[in-house]
Amino acid sequence: MSALDRSLTIDDLKTLAKRRVPKMFFDYADSGAWTESTYRANEEDFGKIKFRQRVAVNMEGRTLASEMIGQPVSMPVALAPTGLTGMQMADGEIKAARAAEKSGVPFTLSTMSICSIEDIAENTEKPFWFQLYVMRDRKFIERLIDRATAANCSALVLTMDLQILGQRHKDLRNGLSAPPRFTPRFVFEMAIKPRWALGMLGTRRHTFRNIVGHVESAGDLSSLSVWTNSQFDPTLNWKDVGWIKDRFGGPVIVKGILDPEDARLAVSAGADAIIVSNHGGRQLDGAPSTIRVLPEILEAVNGAVEVYLDGGIRSGQDVLKALALGARGTFIGRAFLYGLGAGGEAGVTRALSIIRNETDVTMALMGERDIKNVGPHNIYSNEMQRRQGF
Repeated sequence: MSALDRSLTIDDLKTLAKRRVPKMFFDYADSGAWTESTYRANEEDFGKIKFRQRVAVNMEGRTLASEMIGQPVSMPVALAPTGLTGMQMADGEIKAARAAEKSGVPFTLSTMSICSIEDIAENTEKPFWFQLYVMRDRKFIERLIDRATAANCSALVLTMDLQILGQRHKDLRNGLSAPPRFTPRFVFEMAIKPRWALGMLGTRRHTFRNIVGHVESAGDLSSLSVWTNSQFDPTLNWKDVGWIKDRFGGPVIVKGILDPEDARLAVSAGADAIIVSNHGGRQLDGAPSTIRVLPEILEAVNGAVEVYLDGGIRSGQDVLKALALGARGTFIGRAFLYGLGAGGEAGVTRALSIIRNETDVTMALMGERDIKNVGPHNIYSNEMQRRQGF
């Protein structure tokens, strides 16, 4: 039995990925801004929520099937947009998209991906989602949206919380770049991680293919932070949602909502759904966890749009806790990246299988047979949890 087959949890996949992925890129996925307090809180706050256990309930015929923005999903889990996915493993976005397609869940491609929109379209059969960062060059953004439309992307995820880049100390210390610089330290890393190195030698995809060749000023993206801070648009505002939505012509999901007032503004601007997200704790360090603010976001939108949650989900139990508190769906980022680094497409499939199994078993022990029926009645409530805001 392989190490991948022996992996029973997302943490097992994380351990395996750490052994197989160069430190620069593993740290990129496994880090937060400044002190990483928000990154840690995203995970830790899930542990404060407790389930109600029910017994003597018929557990046969369980189903995890649901819908997200009207699209059927095998479980209410989507792969979140993650930059540099193709540096966790060669052609990483393609491999993750294939695994998601086979598992019946949405895949979301990042603007800052290594594989391009066209690469994903050529290597998958079903529509995928595209995540948009807005840059100063609005003509390029219009062309980028048109490319997503031509690739038959069925939803656009508009990220609003990265007008400037939050400082991530690990990236600066590691000298993060794509493609990587061949320093003595990195050459040594390749020597001790030959699987990763051989994979990279076998692909032509080593830089940001959605951007390089499409933007004149993007010939050299060796310093992601410098380029991002110079090109991402600090003037992005709620009025921009309208023209982006008109240009795309399909559902637009607004990502990066952490405040009730912003949730209401997103709805007023025309968002078809919102994602409660703090960018995995990678932007404003010291912001609250997403699961903590979810109830007040739901109260603010009052059912006007579907609300999804991103951040800190490392198990099927976390998925159920988000759904019990009112989310209609969830996004996983690091969880699938660990799988990708651990075993490529098979690793992402393994990560999704782990989450699916944990969700199914936990739901049964809660006394539920249909994931659409999971709600507040499944959460154990006591005075401590009320004081904590859960």
